[in-house]
Amino acid sequence: METAKKRILTGNKAMAEAIALEMERDPNVFVLGEDVGKYGGIFGSTQGLIDRFGKERVLDTPISETAFIGAAIGAAAEGMRPIAELMFVDFFGVCMDQIYNHMAKIPYMSGGNVRLPMVLMTAVGGGYNDAAQHSQTLYATFGHMPGLKVVAPSNPYDLKGMMISAIRDDNPVLFMFHKSLQGLGWMEQLDASVAHVPEEAYTVPLDKAKVVREGKDVTIVGIQMMTHYAVQAAERLAKEEGIEAEVIDLRSVAPIDKETILQSVRKTRRLFVVDEDYRSYGMTAEIAAIVAEEAFYDLEAPIGRLAVPDVPIPYSAPLEDFVIPGPNKIFEHVKKLVHEE
Repeated sequence: METAKKRILTGNKAMAEAIALEMERDPNVFVLGEDVGKYGGIFGSTQGLIDRFGKERVLDTPISETAFIGAAIGAAAEGMRPIAELMFVDFFGVCMDQIYNHMAKIPYMSGGNVRLPMVLMTAVGGGYNDAAQHSQTLYATFGHMPGLKVVAPSNPYDLKGMMISAIRDDNPVLFMFHKSLQGLGWMEQLDASVAHVPEEAYTVPLDKAKVVREGKDVTIVGIQMMTHYAVQAAERLAKEEGIEAEVIDLRSVAPIDKETILQSVRKTRRLFVVDEDYRSYGMTAEIAAIVAEEAFYDLEAPIGRLAVPDVPIPYSAPLEDFVIPGPNKIFEHVKKLVHEE
């Protein structure tokens, strides 16, 4: 009997399919943002939606993030399920009040009487030389803020399943997608940007990390591109050093899945955290603190961290490559962590 051929999609097509399925299922779901209509989103996340659902449910907005995110908040408060796209996460500075003081706080300040079932999706990440105002991830900036669920899927399967979960969630969800994992033709084509994605609707939890590589010698925690780089480094560590690294894809920035991380660290007895966000006050520090507080006596070596140094992301390609962690840097740091106890 022949095995059914698996359907392969890029990240952007997986996202657009998830949104389309939910728009078909629930008439309260609609999309708004800059260039989300005919253009299909700068990073392809709303491709083809306007042709299927029309201009009343796929709204191209003026260049005013404060206005359209505010409109989404109001619509969510009235029972609709808007999906707003903040084109680059870096642009949150012009609409910080709507996100930080309204989207994140209204459900709490209303005593739970006002729900905001909305998704704010946004593109994150560097790697293609777009300089300091278009290349950040800012995971910790939003993970730090109570009242938001913050997720960052690392592959097309999770992009679809987590988007469906986010749309159905009754809480505000910040949905971060990495530009390099969208599979767009005008960017460098990565194997990680394509994967098997089922046609039907399915959900992936918004609060669970995933072990993507089993190992016994050290736990590496990453997210999005850092997960893929960590797997590449782990394969090299096994081949060249005999070090078997366990790699965890965090997937959710808020809440953090402590249990998966702690279970892995108690097995491997070493932890290394890698992040495309800034090092100071960031996700690497938070995960290190969790393990230090709850599994300190299980550790056989100091916790290792690797992140972007505290400088804006450079425009220069060699400098950008220098500041953003890659497989080689992860390999060298983890090798040192394991050998120099």
